[in-house]
Parts: sequence; C-alpha cells; structure tokens
Amino acid sequence: MGGGPGGLYAALSLKRRDPRREITVWERHPPGETFGFGVVLSDQAMDGIEDADPVVHRALTRSAVRWDDIDVVHRGHTLTSGGHGFTAVGRHRLLEILHGRCADLRIPLRFRTPAPPAAALARSHDLVIAADGAHSPTRQAHADVFAPQVTDHRCRYIWLSADLAFDAFRFEIAETPHGVMQLHGYPYSRTRSTVIVEMRDEVWRAAGFDRLPVAAGVERCARVFADALRGRPLLANRSSAWSVFRTVVNGRWSHGRTVLLGDAAHTAHFSIGSGTRLAVEDAVALAGAVGAVGARGTVQDAVRAYEDGRRPQIASAQRAAAASLRWFEELGRWTGQPPRQFAFNLLTRSRRVTRDNLRLRDAAFTSAVERDFGCPPGTPPMFTPFRLRGLTLRNRIVVSPMDMYTAVDGLPGDFHLVHLGARALGGAGLVMTEMVTVSPGARITPGCTGLYTDAQAGAWRRITAFVHERAPGTAIGVQLGHSGAKGGTKPMWEGMDDPLPGPEGDRWPLVAASPLPYRPGVSRTPRELDRAGLGAVRADFAAAARRAADAGFDLLELHCAHGYLLSGFLSPLTNRRTDAYGGPLEGRLRFPLEVFDTVRAIWPDDRPMTVRISATDWADGGTTADDAVGIARAFAAHGADAIDVSTGQVVPHERPEFGRSYQTPYADRIRHDLGVAVIAVGAISSWDDVNSLLLAGRADLCALGRPHLYDPHWTLHAAAEQEYAGPGVIWPLPYRAGSRRPPTGRAGG
Repeated sequence: MGGGPGGLYAALSLKRRDPRREITVWERHPPGETFGFGVVLSDQAMDGIEDADPVVHRALTRSAVRWDDIDVVHRGHTLTSGGHGFTAVGRHRLLEILHGRCADLRIPLRFRTPAPPAAALARSHDLVIAADGAHSPTRQAHADVFAPQVTDHRCRYIWLSADLAFDAFRFEIAETPHGVMQLHGYPYSRTRSTVIVEMRDEVWRAAGFDRLPVAAGVERCARVFADALRGRPLLANRSSAWSVFRTVVNGRWSHGRTVLLGDAAHTAHFSIGSGTRLAVEDAVALAGAVGAVGARGTVQDAVRAYEDGRRPQIASAQRAAAASLRWFEELGRWTGQPPRQFAFNLLTRSRRVTRDNLRLRDAAFTSAVERDFGCPPGTPPMFTPFRLRGLTLRNRIVVSPMDMYTAVDGLPGDFHLVHLGARALGGAGLVMTEMVTVSPGARITPGCTGLYTDAQAGAWRRITAFVHERAPGTAIGVQLGHSGAKGGTKPMWEGMDDPLPGPEGDRWPLVAASPLPYRPGVSRTPRELDRAGLGAVRADFAAAARRAADAGFDLLELHCAHGYLLSGFLSPLTNRRTDAYGGPLEGRLRFPLEVFDTVRAIWPDDRPMTVRISATDWADGGTTADDAVGIARAFAAHGADAIDVSTGQVVPHERPEFGRSYQTPYADRIRHDLGVAVIAVGAISSWDDVNSLLLAGRADLCALGRPHLYDPHWTLHAAAEQEYAGPGVIWPLPYRAGSRRPPTGRAGG
C-alpha cells in the first residue's frame, strides 16, 4: 500500500528473493507525482542497495550525482568541510528506476488506485505492507493497535528546486528583519538542486508568508537567498506547500498480517538525511526477515523479527533527528558564534558527528576550529585550562558527584579516601565529593557523609590533603546539600528511594517545601518548613560551609537539583506553598537564593561557588527550559561562578528523553542566553564527546560520573589514547611507566 520508494523497494526485494511470490503495489497517485525533488543517499545506504539489488544500484550510480563537501554560509563567510560522501538522485528518476525494476520482475503497479483497507487486504493476502506515508490511513484506522504519537514542531518549511547544481551540501543562514531563515540545499542532477527553506513559525508569520499565495512566497524566498541561487528563481511543484514537520512514533509497527514501513511507521527530520533512505532500509530489513523465517515460520514471526531488529536503529536515528531539529528551531541562539565555531556546531548538532569524525574527514577544517578555540598545537580541547574566580583548572574534566552510601555517622572513611584519591590521581581537573549533608536529618541514607561535626571536617581534611599533596594540580570540590523529602531511605542497592523500615524510618526528620511525599503511597510525608525551620536550615548550611572552607576544599557547589530540599523549592510540582516562598518562580527561588547568599558570604572570596540545577523535571507542569534560564540567571546575579546543569529526578513519574549527551542542550541554552559558565553532565561517555561539546561552545566543563566508576584513570587514559603529554594532565610519578597505551598483541614467536 503506497508506491513511493519504500513500498516499491519492499515489493522488488521480496520478489527478488522468491520469484514465486505474488505481489501487488497500490498507489493512489499517477506514476510521475511525488513529494519533493531529490533524494540524498549516504554511502552506507548505497552499499545496502548494492547488496540487495545490484541492478538498481547500477542504475542509480549511472543517474546519481556524488559529492563530498558541506558548505556553511553565514554572515558573509563560507566554511567548507570535506570528506562526507553523499549521493543524490532526482525523485522522478528514482521512481522510474524502481518502476522499471518492478516491471522486470513482473510486479503489477496499480496507479491512480487507492488501496482497499488493510483489514480487507489481510483476508486475501499473506502480508500487507502499509507504506502509505506520514499521514498513513492504515495507521489512523488501527490507531488503537499501533498507538501512534504524532508531534508537530515549531518550524515551517517548503520543498523547492532550483535550476542550478550546488557543488556541496549547502546550509545558508539569512538574518532578516523578521528573524532567522535557513536554506538547506543539495544537487540531485548535473543541472538541478533541491532547496528547502525553513524558519520558525513566528518568523514565517512576521514575514507575511501566511498571507501570501505559495507562488508569491516562493518568489520572496528566492530574493532572500538570491546570492546562493545566483539570481535564479526557485521552482515549485504540485506538492510544494508550507508545512510543519511531524515526528511520528508508533508503539508497535504490526497488526496481524499488516506491517507499517517508512514514514507510516516513523519519521525523522530531513536535516539528518532522507526519509526515503530510512524507508528503503526498512524494505531491505523486512524482506530479509521474511526470507529468514522460511517455510517453517509465520508472517507474524517475520514482522516481529523485522520490528525487533529495526526499531533500535530507528530509535537512534530519531534521537539524532530530534537533536538536529531542535538545533535548527533554536538557530537564532547560535548565530553570534565565530564563523568556524558556528559551522562546527552545525555539523555536530545531532551528536552523531563528532570532533573525531570530522578530523578523519577533514583534518584541516577541524584544526582551524581548534586554533580558534585556543588549543595549543597538539592539545585536544579537553586539556585546555579553565578559570573560575581564583581557581584555574588544568583541564575541562570534572568527576561528577556520586553518592557512595558508605559513611558511618556522616564520617567519610578509608573508602572515601581511596575513591576520591584514585580519581584525583586519575587526572581530572576537578574531583567532586558526593552530596555532603548539613545535618543528620539532611542525609539521604544512613550511609551519607556530612559536614555537621568537627570530626567530619577533620576526616574531609585528610582527603583534601591527600589530593593536594599526591595529585598536585587537581582541585577538589565539595557539594553541599539537604535531602528534603527524599531523605530517610535505604542505600540504592537495597531499593532505590525505598524508605527505611520501622522505627528508624519513622524517626527520620523529613522536611520539605511542601508536605508532599516523593513517592505517594510509598514514601513518608515530610513536614513543611516554617520560618523557624527555614532559619535552622540556613544556619546548618552556614556551619557546613565554614567547615568545608577549613577542610581545604577548593570549590563549593550548592545542590539545588534532583528533588532534594532546595530543588523542591524550585519546582512547581513539589512547591505548593502560598507564602513568599512559593507561587511564581521569583517566590520559589527565594529560599534557595537565601541559602546561596548565606554560604557565599562565608565561603572565601577567591574560591568559586557553583550551583547544580535540574533544568527540566521531564514532567507536565514542572520546571521548563525557560524556568531553568531564569533560575540560572538568578544564581549568576547572586555570584554563582558556574551552573552545573543536570535534569530530572524531581518526581517519580518523570519521562526523560534519554540519549547521547541528552542533557547538554539545557547547558548550551543557559551558556548562550546568559553568558555564564556551565558544566554539562549526563550520558557523556567518551573523550570525543567532551572535545565536541567544548569546541561547539555547548559547555565549559564536562562532568562524568559512571565512566569514572568504570575507570578511575579515565582522564589519564584519554590523554594516552589521544597521544597527549602536555601540562593539561599529569601522570603521577609512580604511574608514568604506564603513560602509553599497552600493545594489544604480541609480535614474533
């Protein structure tokens, strides 16, 4: 059902594998009618087509154009990055090739003929493939089974063509009186290019496109991008219309004998490549799954295998597409970057392309970006220094705060000395403690550390002295916090957020912004802090800050994230107060800012203070990205030297959008909107990710947790793997014999 490239390729792939199969293609449009103008196919996609059908591959190769460069044009600068490898073909030509191949294989194509409903076809066919597009009638008819989620986005775009061939994949930015507009263009023949014009909906309306006929709007777009088009007009076809991109996700892709394919099953924004490519890859995978089950399997076995194998690949593509789409939605935020950094930011926007990828493709371009960043020759970005107030960090790596739950009566012991000492020896610029609590009742678990006694301060002094003496150049920071409603729980490995049982849990003095249990029906209900209680908490933070300064910590971070006490004041989901400490954001900020001011007044002036926040609650009605900017602005105005930008863990019903470096867009926005230093955290796992985030201007420091649990010497090993031996990382003298990567095999006998 659907005679686009995905449906056609599914038909011919199935027929090629078994000529006895009887296959019919239904297409409601005439043979030459199609959406868009050209199709981009990556080298990987072309390799897959060659394996699946050499005849189609040869025809495509003869008809297609190929190029390697991407041009980014912004504010009069054209930045070119090479080595990318693209192939494109006209959509009409692609359909002609597939129509011809279907004719060779005797597959009937029923044009101008709407397909019968899938349920009716399933009664007379073994398999029904619904390749009927992003607005799939099949998906809509069986929405109760497929469980589609369709999200409309914030930009308007239109597919057009130009009678000239760009010599690269071209991204051109136009800053107009109405706002930022962008052109995505690529050649699809020796004389023609696809041109997509895109802009935010409010820009589209401000420019008057909503009031213009399509033809007049196309003429206006041609004037905006006249230089790129060399004065040529833009051309439309019957399908050219202003659209809003819709992301389609389905809970399942099959229903009995019916299976969704291509845009009917999933969509991914055009900025990461062609939806046609994904549909063709679906077709190859489905044909392979049908062939693999053989005579002993069923159609249901085949479609289940197809979905199980293909869904993770599509989920990855959609995560990358979502990151790319959001980057273009927020394009105006980055236009003030220096030209090369802007181009690098654009090229790495999906987080799939990294600094190392680009270095392999175009070393000269990447080296120029690094020079602009300030990297000395041979120095990766992560090993450049960074200054916070009177503290200069020798590199950009932070060991993220990680609760160990191994203290006794709040005292850090030998475990903490070894844990933090090992990571300090491991080369990071800054090592952070776990959340160190300010009173016995502020602990999350009985195993949490504190700074509410002089004995605890002495134990911490032993650790800071070790770091300063044995790992010179590594700074150690303390994170001060209060558990709030999330206190009085078991250690993580005994039950995440499970309350302590019996009298011990009943005696735990839980307090919070509002009397709301963290897990309704499971957690105990905290007491709402009154003014006396607020004053007592401020005094606890003040005393802990004095002890932290005396203990020799180089930096202090105030924990205002993850649903703990101060975070509980910031989120509207956990702060239901009606006094001056609740209500709008200004009120919700009041107590966390009072605590910050109290601590800042005590903390030595030359030592920096940072604040960790949850930039979104990942839940309806919670903290938004706009709120996060407001929170960061307030703390920066009160003297915070950097904002440590995390997300979530505020309410148990959160729905995070996990993925590679998934929290960094929030840090990126705060950095660019406010000009304040930020620490990025969350699913940053490789030194390549770190270098990419820094070069793109998305972060100033990168905090890594789990990678440092896996490898305490993660930073040293990152230096060895990049063959770096400069001042940005120092191997301890006893370890220097291991400062090169060991050989992985043995030569000789």
